Amino acid sequence: MPKTIRELADELKVSKQTIQYHYQRLPAKNQQKNSQGTNLISPTAERIIRSKVAKPLLANKQQKGIKDPTKTSKENNDLLITLRREVEDLKSQRDKQLAAKDQQISSKDRQIDHLTKLIDQQQQLQLAVIAENRQLKEHVRNLNKTIKNSELFQDRQINDENSPSDKKKTKIYKDKSKNNWWQFWKKS
Repeated sequence: MPKTIRELADELKVSKQTIQYHYQRLPAKNQQKNSQGTNLISPTAERIIRSKVAKPLLANKQQKGIKDPTKTSKENNDLLITLRREVEDLKSQRDKQLAAKDQQISSKDRQIDHLTKLIDQQQQLQLAVIAENRQLKEHVRNLNKTIKNSELFQDRQINDENSPSDKKKTKIYKDKSKNNWWQFWKKS
């Protein structure tokens, strides 16, 4: 990622002018600017500038007899202890998160089981309703047949009453009724 001249100067602990000096001597293809016109140092340009700036710094240190500051073993041990604590904290956080996720998954499993049971019950009820509907349809068909048969029977009765043979029977019966015993009483 490109850096500004100030960022690189702060990182290398040199003046801004030193970085600017080396930046201006780079090939034009390694010089970049952002939309605001600020000079940007690409990773390639940074390597070139670092190599030029680092040489004089090492030479100055060697001349002055300054040793490179190194950490002592106590500082290293303290650093290791700190890093181990951070690792333990991270593991603890991870374990807590995993436990929470396990609990959520368990809860979801229970919800899924409950919903599955509800769906099974719904399907059973639906099958029962379908079976009952079939029985009712069959009962309605049987009632319709019975009603049709009853209507046919009534139609036959009406037709039989209106038939000519019935008229003769009723006429004969009427004729016989005229010959009742009390009619003979009047004649005598």
